[in-house]
Amino acid sequence: MFERIATSWELARQSWQVLKLDKELLVFPLISGIACMMVMASFAVPLFFTGYGAGMLDEGPVPNDPIAYAILFAFYFVNYFVVVFFNSALVACAVIRFKGGNPTVADGLRAATSRLPQILGWALLSASVGVVLKVIESRSEKAGQIVAGLAGMAWSAATYFVVPVLVIERLGPVEAVKRSLAVLRKTWGEALVANFGIGVLSFLLTLPAIALAIAGVVVLITGKTTLGIALLVTGLLSILLISLASSALNTILIAALYLYAAEDQVPQQFDRQALENAFSHK
Repeated sequence: MFERIATSWELARQSWQVLKLDKELLVFPLISGIACMMVMASFAVPLFFTGYGAGMLDEGPVPNDPIAYAILFAFYFVNYFVVVFFNSALVACAVIRFKGGNPTVADGLRAATSRLPQILGWALLSASVGVVLKVIESRSEKAGQIVAGLAGMAWSAATYFVVPVLVIERLGPVEAVKRSLAVLRKTWGEALVANFGIGVLSFLLTLPAIALAIAGVVVLITGKTTLGIALLVTGLLSILLISLASSALNTILIAALYLYAAEDQVPQQFDRQALENAFSHK
């Protein structure tokens, strides 16, 4: 257990070395987050006025209505497309860096655009699975929530390496899932714990940022407007930056793990021993 934790920390550090070289990679999760909020707003407003809002964009049950299912599918499809498009761009840039290149944001966007058929196909499949899981959760109450939760976790594990597969191998959605599963079986799922270090580090860094934001609110209440606003803005910006960095680091690490597992290539900035430990079957 301690060896796994040490390995995850080391991989997090090596992923950070990549991000330090290419800080512009933070642009991709930033644009993705903004785009997802715009997607949410574009669906939330009409849903609110048409009465379909309950259960569509929250945790409530989905109305038993074909129109509701169609809207839910459309929302999932657009959302998945946005997320996978920008993750694909980030993976493409990471691979360029892994192989000794110096990627730019334009390189990532071009790579993602050239894989639009694969990304669209994956968004369709993901949206379909998402709707099915949501319907199961809505129709069977607690039992359905348990089944949907377990199925969702299995789906997330099975698709762990899908984005690198789409980018590097240009496979269709079904083939990408099969390929992701094959790599996951090869690693016995050990790659799934490799992101532990990034998650813990992000959590620890977020705590003081949250404290700073709370302090800003408290200071504002006491009437010290300038200081309160400064503390609040600093805290919120810190939380945003940590979130962006965490997302970018996770994607970089997944790309590195996939390149090693699928092609036996050790990316630059990464250590073979750390990658081997991530795939240990002990």
